[in-house]
Amino acid sequence: MTFKTLIGATALTLLIGSAARAETATLDLVEPIAEYKIYVTEKLDKLVEDTTAFTAAVKAGDVEKAKSLFAPTRLSYEAIEPIAELFSDLDVSIDSRADDYEKAEADPEFPGFHRIEYGLWDKKSTEGLTPVADKLLADVTELRKRINELTFPPEKVVGGAAVLMEEVAATKISGEEDRYSHTDLWDFRGNFDGAYKIVELVRPLIAEKEAEFLKTVDANFAKVDATLSKYKEGEGYVTYDKLTEEDRKVLATAVNTLAEDLSTLRGKLGLD
Repeated sequence: MTFKTLIGATALTLLIGSAARAETATLDLVEPIAEYKIYVTEKLDKLVEDTTAFTAAVKAGDVEKAKSLFAPTRLSYEAIEPIAELFSDLDVSIDSRADDYEKAEADPEFPGFHRIEYGLWDKKSTEGLTPVADKLLADVTELRKRINELTFPPEKVVGGAAVLMEEVAATKISGEEDRYSHTDLWDFRGNFDGAYKIVELVRPLIAEKEAEFLKTVDANFAKVDATLSKYKEGEGYVTYDKLTEEDRKVLATAVNTLAEDLSTLRGKLGLD
């Protein structure tokens, strides 16, 4: 056998071996993915239920009730964001921010949760929000329909644990997400819960080989959880503008550390 032939055969063997590992990983994930879809389905049902109540308050002109429902309604969406984002048209319509539009808040195309948030907190009014509310409810209902019909990609599910924490670290720590209501800590909790659920579902597949990794991840989850819990107030959280720069730095450090750990999870399950 020539050297060139040997190299080719080695490459082919590695390729076949890699494909076999990927197939085994996918088969191992069948049950966790099925359980995760049940979790997502429950979150979607809750999202539609809560959005129905939220948009009803908006349409009734009840500013204070709508304000009280805004953050808890968003919890379910934030928990399943990696799957929701697979449908970019709906994600934009439901969760985009004023920065994404030419005329910012004044742009008639600015939709969804954050357009309503702007009206409730900045304008202290529901004027002109009825069509926005109707569209939001239609969009979350359509999202539920599409996701219910979706075959979940394993790499997106497993990778979603890191994505949720990375998004907090990269764009949410600054407070830009819920800039009018300052209800960001509710969103962080939704992201945290969604990431933790994914890790819990795949834990049995790596518990034996990756005991130290899971110990580290659990400690980092506990640190983020404890940090968020410091800001609990009643059934929810203090507004994010009450946190000092030092508070935000501590939270950012904990979230970044957890995100870095979770970014290796796909590889540990043979999905890279």
